[in-house]
Amino acid sequence: MDREQDYLEEEVFEAKEAGKTLRRFLRSMGRQRVRLAIVLFSVAAYTVFNILAPLYSASVVDLIWNRIRRLRETGRSFAITWEDGGKQIVLLLLIYAAASGFYTLQNFLMASFAERLSLQLRSEVSEKLHRLPLSFYDRHQPGIIMSCITNDLDKMSEALQTGMIRLFVAVGVVTGSIIMMLRFSVVLTAVFLGFAGISLLLTQVVSKRTLRCASRRQNALGKLNGLVEESYSGRTVIQAFNYEQQSSERIWRAAEDLARASEKTDFLINAVNPGIRMVNRCGMVSIAILGGGMLISGGMSPGVFQAFFQYVNQAGEPITELSYMINAMQSALASVERVYTLLDEEEMTPDAERSSLPDDIQGSISFSHVRFGYTPGKMLMKDVSFTAKPGQKIAIVGSTGAGKTTLVNLLMRFYEVNGGSILLDGRNTSDMTRASLRSCFGMVLQDAWLFEGTIAENIAYGKPDATRGQIIAAAKAARADFFIRTLPHGYDTMLANDAENISIGQRQLLTIARVFLCDPAILILDEATSSVDTRTEMEIGKAMKALMKGRTSFVIAHRLSTIVDADLILVMQNGTIIEQGSHRELLQADGAYAELYNSQFA
Repeated sequence: MDREQDYLEEEVFEAKEAGKTLRRFLRSMGRQRVRLAIVLFSVAAYTVFNILAPLYSASVVDLIWNRIRRLRETGRSFAITWEDGGKQIVLLLLIYAAASGFYTLQNFLMASFAERLSLQLRSEVSEKLHRLPLSFYDRHQPGIIMSCITNDLDKMSEALQTGMIRLFVAVGVVTGSIIMMLRFSVVLTAVFLGFAGISLLLTQVVSKRTLRCASRRQNALGKLNGLVEESYSGRTVIQAFNYEQQSSERIWRAAEDLARASEKTDFLINAVNPGIRMVNRCGMVSIAILGGGMLISGGMSPGVFQAFFQYVNQAGEPITELSYMINAMQSALASVERVYTLLDEEEMTPDAERSSLPDDIQGSISFSHVRFGYTPGKMLMKDVSFTAKPGQKIAIVGSTGAGKTTLVNLLMRFYEVNGGSILLDGRNTSDMTRASLRSCFGMVLQDAWLFEGTIAENIAYGKPDATRGQIIAAAKAARADFFIRTLPHGYDTMLANDAENISIGQRQLLTIARVFLCDPAILILDEATSSVDTRTEMEIGKAMKALMKGRTSFVIAHRLSTIVDADLILVMQNGTIIEQGSHRELLQADGAYAELYNSQFA
């Protein structure tokens, strides 16, 4: 798994298990097998007509040439009739038209095939992301996952639409052209193959270096994009600390690195390729000189001479581009391998077939000897036990990294316990479906998360079928109705760019209104009022008190003044509950909680 994880995050241009990936990729194409079969037939037909056209043109040119010679000897004027040259020219045009038609058909169908396959894999990845545990997202940066879904699949689609078709056509046309060239002249074919070999060798050397330079350019581009994004998102902090000059210099250096990397890459692509093609042109000149001598001596007819040059043109360019096409296909295969690596990631344990969730949730929560660690060899929680009775307010306190959020994550089954059990109303939460379990909880986190949409849609996120009246009632309960009505479009005000058009405190109020609307049986509050002013906090406190009445509530708090009325306080340290009891009991015990409380009010 570690190897796959590292592979997912690095910029790879060659597949590590190309054969295995290719076989799996072919199986993925199975749903589009009819369309692919038509594409392959079109490629074969195009190749056949492309090879036949120069061969038939040789006889047409010789026919016209011989007719011109005879007419010159007799002194008659030259004319082409249907029987003598006309139908042959029309047939040649039909051969070229058929080749063009099959070329258009294969490109049209391949574009459709590639996009359908890309859509299929994107759908599989999208479904996969919903089945991955939270630990997967802890290990990978969002940009890496986004790159896999977008860039890798785009590269695959582009390779299928262009590289794969060109590769198939190149193999067929080059093979057929060389066979026909050997039929006409072994000597001229040997000359062509000699120059083609030199060209292919130079192309291979240059293409590998181009690939390395392209990799460096991609890395430089990624670094520049990261700095630009950082500069934009942190512009307030940058200005507050007078860091504009240093920030500009960092971006300038990254842009300079990108420019140097792009300069080398563009040189290899735009300057070296003409040099390689110059080798091919020298080969064509040599063939023209030798072929011209054979034409003058009568060893080759004009039709065969021009047909041979058509085959040289047909075979020369694909041979030059063969290394680039193969490298492009290898890079695309590596992208597909990264997608499959994501699809093979370990998923969450399957839900129970039928949930054992009781019809009437009372809100009793019990941790019984729970063991948990983010990695199997390092246990964070070794033996955590406590019981929350229905309607109680449970406060969780402790220093940063003590395990407060981890305990909540286990309660919501964002992670699975390594030992022990968590019971809801006497039933093991592992025997419930995640959806049914989480429907019992309402969460208000310290970081207010809002999506692009109207304020009303954000409040109704957990209850999409809510009426406008229910939404307004929830907003009033959360003390958010007043500021919403002051906005230009009220509840229909659009939120975009991380809801930057409203304040942080107002965003927090909307997330609280969202929980009010869902009306859950159990509440989880992670510093829910940390981003609002004291007056608003007092108003929310009154509403929260009414909301928590009769409901089990878990409150993660740093300000101990907000949880002195808690029925049970859990004091955590290094993932373990070291003290538990009421505020008065813990103060009398004169332990860690008393020390923490006294330090805040000293």
